[in-house]
Amino acid sequence: MIARFCNLSVTTLVVGLTLAGCGSADKEQPADPGHGEAGHDEHAHPTTGPHGGSLIELGNEEYHAELVHDDAAGTVTIYVLDSAAKASVPIDATDVTINLTHDGQGEQFKLTASADQGDPTGKSSRFVSSDAELAKDLDREDAAPQLVITINGKPFRGAVEHEHEAEGDDRASK
Repeated sequence: MIARFCNLSVTTLVVGLTLAGCGSADKEQPADPGHGEAGHDEHAHPTTGPHGGSLIELGNEEYHAELVHDDAAGTVTIYVLDSAAKASVPIDATDVTINLTHDGQGEQFKLTASADQGDPTGKSSRFVSSDAELAKDLDREDAAPQLVITINGKPFRGAVEHEHEAEGDDRASK
């Protein structure tokens, strides 16, 4: 009788721990894996994009964009990237917008689609501007630039944290 009670208790304990383990694992998993708090610890956060530019988080890391500011070419380029900020995401858009402030006034700059190699016809993962004012204004400390983009019908806004200021100042003084 004691042996039966011990077997029953051990079985109950094992089943209880198994269920408790499953329940706590479910609670720790975000509804959208890789995008909740637990997801932040599970994947590395790159500091620069695959083209060497600064990253812009879109949504809760649903996508990223990469800003490349090329003084030599006089261009500002936005690349649309996946949630890991590694692979290109071609989108059905003819342009994207960067909003910023200049001398207390809001300004908008359009970057035109310029399909990257491998982008399917009618879609682009790369958007380019040759506007010298945009390139200059991105270096202003008070600019607070934001990327405005629509991906698969969903609008996104992302703060542009551009680290070009020191480089731009050095180059401008040469």
